[in-house]
Amino acid sequence: MSSLRDPLAVARGLGSAKQGSAHWWAQRISSAALLVLTPWFLGFMLSSINAERYVIQAVLSRPINASLMIAWVLALFWHAQQGLQVVFEDYVQGRAEIPLQVLVKLLCSLGAIAAVIATLRIVFAA
Repeated sequence: MSSLRDPLAVARGLGSAKQGSAHWWAQRISSAALLVLTPWFLGFMLSSINAERYVIQAVLSRPINASLMIAWVLALFWHAQQGLQVVFEDYVQGRAEIPLQVLVKLLCSLGAIAAVIATLRIVFAA
């Protein structure tokens, strides 16, 4: 019996993942979060240019500022990972695509974890 699936999809073991709209929405949500959080982050960074370390630490130790910083970092790395995923899916073919996808997910996850830990160290050191 003949299959109606594309032979390339059968050979690669890939087919419709039925997750395109979920990925699209996730990108839009992370974009919206960054649109709201980035002005706060830029204001925080600009106000910290000539400030002493203890002043920056005291400001970042406030629960609202620490929460906003962690939310900004998570939204940033999530959005970056999703954007790079789309680039690799669209422009990288062959054996390199899947290892690159895994590498980007790993690096974005590690970057987000490191940034959250750094923020928490600053918060709890005050």
